[in-house]
Amino acid sequence: MVGLAADLGYAIEHRDGVILVDTGASAALKRLPRWRPYFRLSVRFDIEPEQEAGPQLRAIGIGAADVKRVVLTHLHIDHDAGLAAFPNSEILVSPGELAAASGLAGRLRGYLPQRWPKTFDPKPLVLDGGPYGPFQRSRRLAADGGIVAVATPGHTPDHLSVIVEDDETAIFLAGDASYSEATMLTGQIDGVGADETALSATLAAIRAFAASRPTIYLPAHDPEAPNRLVAPRATPTPASRARSVAPAPSSQATLGSSPTT
Repeated sequence: MVGLAADLGYAIEHRDGVILVDTGASAALKRLPRWRPYFRLSVRFDIEPEQEAGPQLRAIGIGAADVKRVVLTHLHIDHDAGLAAFPNSEILVSPGELAAASGLAGRLRGYLPQRWPKTFDPKPLVLDGGPYGPFQRSRRLAADGGIVAVATPGHTPDHLSVIVEDDETAIFLAGDASYSEATMLTGQIDGVGADETALSATLAAIRAFAASRPTIYLPAHDPEAPNRLVAPRATPTPASRARSVAPAPSSQATLGSSPTT
């Protein structure tokens, strides 16, 4: 994987085809609905077209046709705004997340469903594979079982994360389960949280998972995430602080990103 910027989406190069986890922001987000105070007063996107996920992936040799699947951790605008670059990819979204984001009610909640591309026809990602470690619901996303979606509710009620297994190491693509590794480790509730009780439980589950095996934890808004990935550096836990860092992942993957402030 290669770290590019501070609002991160990840492309996993797998024998089944490239799986993109989140598509990041787009230059179109410089123009947001002014009627909503949050967009008018609290959010500003500073991104150029060449910084969007599609152009960044093309620059490292991954074309839109190479991306077989796009998995969305949730449907906030800084995670789904790059969808138009992948018109032929299979899009996977939690059914509950899609329902919450759709229609007028979705717009009132802060989603922008009116900006989804006309080709947006997602398939439901139902986490019906049973527990995975401390996570109560999961779904294997690859034939070899090495890529797993897990329920990480709190930021939104149906937020999910994706775990890439690489031998003994796990690469945890956290979306907005937390905004940084530090706040995950302390259990601090940061950013926007739909349910602080659920979010606190999610952070506890992530800490338990990281204590069970070397885990490279990569939230979408943590500027240090690319460095941890390249180093690589596992999340420090009481059980792992005395260990050396796990060896570099053998599977190839690439990080696409788009900056936001």
